[in-house]
Amino acid sequence: MGPALALVGSVLTVLAALGVVRFPDVLARMHALTKASTVGLVLVLVGGAITLDHPNDVTSLLLAGALQVLTLPVAATLMARATYRAEGIRHEVDTVDELAEREGRAGGTGEGRGGGT
Repeated sequence: MGPALALVGSVLTVLAALGVVRFPDVLARMHALTKASTVGLVLVLVGGAITLDHPNDVTSLLLAGALQVLTLPVAATLMARATYRAEGIRHEVDTVDELAEREGRAGGTGEGRGGGT
């Protein structure tokens, strides 16, 4: 069971890398990287925890997985917001741009940049 989980996690991580290469803009790339690589790494770590026998090894792997789940999505959100506000970086929002509406921007097209928290 452990090696199968590690294999599935590895495939998800490879798919995340392909998404980073193939997607056209920064926000889509960050989405692919964050979601698939987080789940992929957690599956690899859980597969390793199932395979290992020593409690210290299992605890270390589970702690690493918990830290990954807690920190990577938060870091990606902060980087995405900084990318959204940066000038000169292409980003399109295909649906409703709630952040632009909140900050009083015109449709999130990049006009009126500056200010806001």
